[in-house]
Amino acid sequence: MQGKGVVKFFAILLAVVCLYQLSFTWVTRKVESEAKAYAKGDLLKEKEYLDSMSTIPVYPILGHDYQYCKNNELALGLDLEGGMSVTMQISLKELVQKLSDNNPDPAFNQALNNAEADTKTSQKDFISLFVSEYEKLNPNGKLAAIFSTRDNQSHIKFDASNAEVETYLKDQGNTAVDQSYTVLNTRIDQFGVTSPNIQKQEGTNRILIELPGVKEEDRVRKLLSGTAKLEFYQTFENGQAYQVLSGVNKILADTKKSAPAADTTKALAANSTAKTDTAKAAPTKGGLSLLNKVNKTGAKDTSNLAGKSKLAEQNPLFAILAPVTYQDQTGQQKLRPGPTVGWCAIRDTATVDAYLNDPAVKSAIPSNMKFLWGVKPIEKTKIFELYAIKLVGTEGAVLKGDVINDARSDVDQKGTPDVVMDMNSQGAQKWATVTREASADPNNKQSIAIVLDNNVYSAPTVQDEISGGTSSISGNFTVEDTKDLANILKAGRLPAPARIVDESVVGPSLGQEAINAGLLSEGLGLLVVLVFMIAYYNRAGTVAVVAVVVNMFFLMGVLTGLHAVLTMPGVAGIVLTLGIAVDANVLIYERVREEMALGKSVRIAISDGFKHALSSILDSNISTFLTGLILFIFGSGPIQGFATTLMIGIITSLFCSLLISRLIFEWMLTKGWDIKFSNPWSSHTFKNANYAFVKNRFKFYAFSGIFIIAGLISMATRGFNYGVDFEGGRTYVVRFENKNVTTEDVHNAVDKTLLGRGTEVKTFGSDISITTNYLIDDTSANAENKVKSTLISSLNAGASTHIAKDGILSSHKVSATIADELKKSAIWTVIFAILIISAYILIRFRKWQFSLGAMIATAHDALMVLSFFSLFKDVLPFSLDIDQAFIAAILTVIGYSINDTVVVFDRIREFLELHHSKTDDPKTVINNAINNTLSRTVITALTVFFVLVILFIFGGDVIKGFSFALLIGVCFGTYSSICIATPVIVDFGKKDLK
Repeated sequence: MQGKGVVKFFAILLAVVCLYQLSFTWVTRKVESEAKAYAKGDLLKEKEYLDSMSTIPVYPILGHDYQYCKNNELALGLDLEGGMSVTMQISLKELVQKLSDNNPDPAFNQALNNAEADTKTSQKDFISLFVSEYEKLNPNGKLAAIFSTRDNQSHIKFDASNAEVETYLKDQGNTAVDQSYTVLNTRIDQFGVTSPNIQKQEGTNRILIELPGVKEEDRVRKLLSGTAKLEFYQTFENGQAYQVLSGVNKILADTKKSAPAADTTKALAANSTAKTDTAKAAPTKGGLSLLNKVNKTGAKDTSNLAGKSKLAEQNPLFAILAPVTYQDQTGQQKLRPGPTVGWCAIRDTATVDAYLNDPAVKSAIPSNMKFLWGVKPIEKTKIFELYAIKLVGTEGAVLKGDVINDARSDVDQKGTPDVVMDMNSQGAQKWATVTREASADPNNKQSIAIVLDNNVYSAPTVQDEISGGTSSISGNFTVEDTKDLANILKAGRLPAPARIVDESVVGPSLGQEAINAGLLSEGLGLLVVLVFMIAYYNRAGTVAVVAVVVNMFFLMGVLTGLHAVLTMPGVAGIVLTLGIAVDANVLIYERVREEMALGKSVRIAISDGFKHALSSILDSNISTFLTGLILFIFGSGPIQGFATTLMIGIITSLFCSLLISRLIFEWMLTKGWDIKFSNPWSSHTFKNANYAFVKNRFKFYAFSGIFIIAGLISMATRGFNYGVDFEGGRTYVVRFENKNVTTEDVHNAVDKTLLGRGTEVKTFGSDISITTNYLIDDTSANAENKVKSTLISSLNAGASTHIAKDGILSSHKVSATIADELKKSAIWTVIFAILIISAYILIRFRKWQFSLGAMIATAHDALMVLSFFSLFKDVLPFSLDIDQAFIAAILTVIGYSINDTVVVFDRIREFLELHHSKTDDPKTVINNAINNTLSRTVITALTVFFVLVILFIFGGDVIKGFSFALLIGVCFGTYSSICIATPVIVDFGKKDLK
């Protein structure tokens, strides 16, 4: 074996890297177990403990803090950790209405309604549907007359064509999605979850948000669905606000010193100076003394301040809220100019809020002053800034966001990123007045705070009066910062509401059960495969065992290093990889056995076995990798997780099977070990097999044809059991107090209410799954609560169906619009997968008959699985749902089938080109090739079959339908590679194969 040194070096390097990546998970689990032990069941204490550890080194030697380790650990998906997944849809209908200034034109409004209805059945975007509907209703109508309003006239001329208006509307729609993405991105930071995920679904007006570990579902719905509130506020200077905060600090200190029941009125009276005109206030001598004392150890290091118990007792507020200062030339602390008045660690922000909202404290704060936090922490820290906001008039804000016409990311004359903002005429007049007042004093220019949802996004200092309504906002911005700020500013101009159209909630108990089931199935699957390999291939089987174990280690390490999110389908991908990984070893071992049968020595047989098996191994794994790639590109959520683990698993298994296994064999040969590739009982398995597969091909055609025709009839008449992903509705997994409750009991209970309309009740392990389309089209904020409360009340009405405490384990909602798109997307994904893989076969084998055989076989397998799910949908004791996971299963079956087919094709090509003369009958040659590789085909199918049986039995109900689809798919795939794909080559090849 050439390059052994390079392979060893790379293997050791990869092992070290994987060990390092996996170590983060071990460290975080250790810290979290310590937090649980400390909290003793108190979730608030546990969170406080973890917050306090966020910046403390916890990693041995390297000294990484807990937050760094948490960000680099193996991330778990919602189905494993629990949490909430939400798909937000931007209301383009309302956006278009606002762009038209709510034009009353009947044809315009009817077109909007028609377009909204069409989105449920059409793949076209909303804007295209709207324009098409409008032109149908008013063939001679000009959209420019509707949209060329005072605010839009710089973009749309009165004589613009409908096509130009359509382009403008699409641009505005994309902008609305971008700005909603930015707004939602800032909001999810408030949930405090680890590794939140927010991503735009390209080509749509939807945004996917995943919040692992979140438990406040109502708060999530309320906060994410709220319309963005953008406002501009005047601000107080740091020196002005410091006097107020000093008074607050003294009130808190005096209150702590006094008895709990003491009257705080004396403390208030003693601090009444805090109510003086803050515009004229300045730090007193005593205040500066306190300032130096508080900041002695460093202003930003609030963790040190919190550790000073004496300081915390004397200065409760300043112990956790550090005044914003700088050090002058004399070494004295001075208040830094600007509206930022405090620095606070994220773990202490809730305490500061509690202090400021205390009734005694609130009475000491001027009525025109309020404090708001910055929207995100200071870069590369866990420190938030507190701003002092000045309230003006009855509304408080000097301007609302609706006065902004446009905002865009730009660069100034020096090439520094900034934001250019344009206001309408009304806003421009007010803005000129506000900026004139803010910049009036050349020695003390004021700031204007840009506030989104009560969080300060930016507070630029006003340099001069800004007239004309066009402003430039500059600061220490990156290009991404300016893009985000521009989107924030435009959110006030075009408030297109974002509504929840897809929602999944997984309780942590269900998540833990899913983890346990996944780990159990993974462990048992690994054990079964390894025992079988040793039993069948003797000592050579132990080499495969080592290669598979090393492969698992590398796979988990790479997943962690890539920050991939591990979901339950991802666990299924890992388990399936175990079976596929063995395939390469089986191919090699079968080749080695053939070479040894020719009388070659073990050393030469091993060398030739690896060489001759390489082509089949690469072709089969590349085809499976292509399936995973298609899954990753066209799938979403769990399907992408499955595809990720599958693709990485293929790469690592190739490395381990071809290189690590070879190194081990070389080492064993050097040591002079006796290497055996079979046991007595397995040495002659399938040897000299001569089954008439080609001769009986028409029987196979008949069987498959009858089964598929019956399936197609069933699909047309009986249909499928569509999961909520494809039908639309809400699904709840419910745990009952009565363990003997039946689905009939539950059905009778819910049928008494409106939930009975379109309701499906199924067993889900020891629990029960309830799916209903009740109120599915209701987009109001309280629709979810109404459905859930109706469900609970109807079930609790009967003693036998009473729900256990915290009995709603998970819920999932998807709209009919999403469902229709999923169906069409799934069909096209399967078709595309078949075409791509067939094209690869054509390139590799250079005969269209091989490509046709692969295409027919893969289509055959997909139809066989679909037929089975339709024919037996109400026969088996578990549900056969068609959902997103089922599509992942279909594509995996296609990948496996091609994997199997390619190996057979490879041997057929070899026999046709190398082993037989052109005078031989191609039918006989092909039949011999099938029989020659039969051992490998059956052994590989058995290993994958064993793994899938384990996955089906022990993998949990979350993926039972998925694993069953794979199980029957593998059976059909093995059958088709022998009995369908190769006979097609015979019937269409004729003389071309000679």
